[in-house]
Amino acid sequence: MPSSSSSETPETVPDASAGSAKAKPESLLTVLIAFGANLLVAIAKSVAAMLTGSASMVAEAAHSWADTGNEIFLLIAERRGARKRDARHPLGYGRETYIWSMFAAFGLFTAGAIVSIYHGITELGDTGPAEDVVLNYIVLGVSFLLEGTSFLQAFRQAHGAATKRRVPVLRHVLQSSNPTLRAVFAEDAAALVGLVIAFLGVFLHQVTGLAVFDAIGSIAVGLLLGVVAVVLIDRNRRFLLGESTSPELENAVLVELLAREQVESVSYLHLEFVGPSRVYMVAAVDLVGNDTEEHVAGRLRKIEQSLEDSQYVEEAVLTLSVPGAAVLKPTGNEIPEVVKDGTVEDVAAGGAGTLRA
Repeated sequence: MPSSSSSETPETVPDASAGSAKAKPESLLTVLIAFGANLLVAIAKSVAAMLTGSASMVAEAAHSWADTGNEIFLLIAERRGARKRDARHPLGYGRETYIWSMFAAFGLFTAGAIVSIYHGITELGDTGPAEDVVLNYIVLGVSFLLEGTSFLQAFRQAHGAATKRRVPVLRHVLQSSNPTLRAVFAEDAAALVGLVIAFLGVFLHQVTGLAVFDAIGSIAVGLLLGVVAVVLIDRNRRFLLGESTSPELENAVLVELLAREQVESVSYLHLEFVGPSRVYMVAAVDLVGNDTEEHVAGRLRKIEQSLEDSQYVEEAVLTLSVPGAAVLKPTGNEIPEVVKDGTVEDVAAGGAGTLRA
């Protein structure tokens, strides 16, 4: 093969800085809106619960206080996970985001689910009539508006990314490497469903005079929170263990690598999340030309550095392919627009693992 010049080809990796810079403030805004809404709702529900003694309102108050505390964990996650990598943490601090998000999920399970279920069980034997139900209805209505506002912000953020990926919003939320978006979306959705359950519990208690419906409402809210918490814990666990990226992103990176003049073929490609929209990349390539070992090492390092200039690549490690190794072939010839414009999160969802021939 003809020798190639050692100078690096022009940068072709999509610059994620713009997309990442846009995504971080949006995620922060989503958390702040959720925090403000949950705090106001928690105070209102607590007052209503104390004045009316409604088991469903107690469950909803516990739910909102748990959500409020969780937003603090998510704010810490956003701040600590965004730190740059250093000598002690060569793959960055992105995975710390999942740790703090895990704390938030545990908080939802303990302060929300367990408290609600326990209180509901203790109230099953209550036979008292419903009191001050009008106050409960007012608080539930206002809470629905505030929680709905917070949910709309989370939905708007998720919908924009899901539309670009051409996948359902719920699928994107579950697969997304962004735990903040997933947590706020899930918690706010659960809050809206919980408010409906609480309304039914209070209403049935009022019309039948049977307090058992109110207690069942509290238990149902607790079970709902438990399911949501377990799902969030599992998703964070997967990313902490090391979640592979989607076939979409893997294919896009393969196309980008093969578009470089110095790369003749790729026989192995592995992308693994080390944080929200941040991946660790390992690839085996065959370079054009027959340079000496010293020159080959230098050329590989230049390609690695150019890949790492893209903010979503935390670290790139390239090595030479084993002679005779089967080469990888992309399923498309162009890099998707969602990668070109830097919004890597749009295609960075848990996938099927490393590309293979």
